[in-house]
Amino acid sequence: MTRPQPLLTLSRRYLTTATTTTRTTFTSQLTSVRSPQPHHHLRITTTTPSTPLIRPYHSIHHPSSPHTYTNSQTTILSAALHHVPTHGFTRNALTLGARDSGFLDVSVQLFPRGEFDLILFYLASRRGLLRSKVENDNLLQSAQAQSVDDKIKILIMERLRMNVEVQDKWVDALSIMSLGENIPMSLSELHALSDDILTLAGDASVDASWYSKRLAIAAVYASSEFVMTRDTSAGLRDTEEFLGRRLADARAVGDKLTGVKQCLGFMGTTAVGLGRSWGLKI
Repeated sequence: MTRPQPLLTLSRRYLTTATTTTRTTFTSQLTSVRSPQPHHHLRITTTTPSTPLIRPYHSIHHPSSPHTYTNSQTTILSAALHHVPTHGFTRNALTLGARDSGFLDVSVQLFPRGEFDLILFYLASRRGLLRSKVENDNLLQSAQAQSVDDKIKILIMERLRMNVEVQDKWVDALSIMSLGENIPMSLSELHALSDDILTLAGDASVDASWYSKRLAIAAVYASSEFVMTRDTSAGLRDTEEFLGRRLADARAVGDKLTGVKQCLGFMGTTAVGLGRSWGLKI
């Protein structure tokens, strides 16, 4: 039995123009903020400049369909991540990344979305790092005898801890992500993360709950991420306690969903809650 197709509103296509003949795509081995090594962890593909390069998002077969950048863009973005903890997700960080990579300041024009390109690069690299921790660092090895729900909590907390280094800059990043023109790709990236989390945790749903679970995890993650930006407790203890309560609430609601109409209703209310977690006036 095949898994259902992802939601239309969350399955935006990534469209990029093939203005160069060399393209760089993410693999699941991207490194941390402080030590990006792009050329050791990227795969080079070539495209013809005559037609646009279209990469549709198919969560089923490609849970983390990559954003596509040229080799020069990847080099600059990787270097710019060094400056994010100090300068935030800003054009200044991009400019410093260009200088570090041996490019002129004007090279920031390679990024039509500006700071948002840096945010997308960061989000995609953190998803890759999370997968690497599971596949190569045995993140869930101690949780093998635990439930899928326990693994989901471990994965979400691990992803949230990756934000600690940029914790005081993340509110500004969320503001940029919530701008009208950025919402589709922001939601698509969040859906990719929720799909990765459920897949890595071993969830094998193939019914209507496939949709509701991903929306629920997305909403839980988004709200926990916002709490994390204000958390001053040791080891994000307050965030972890909040996450535990939200996951318990999501499970309680999910256990009561027995029909398609109920699932659709839950998906609608969860989507509204997700938007409000990002500060949207809905």
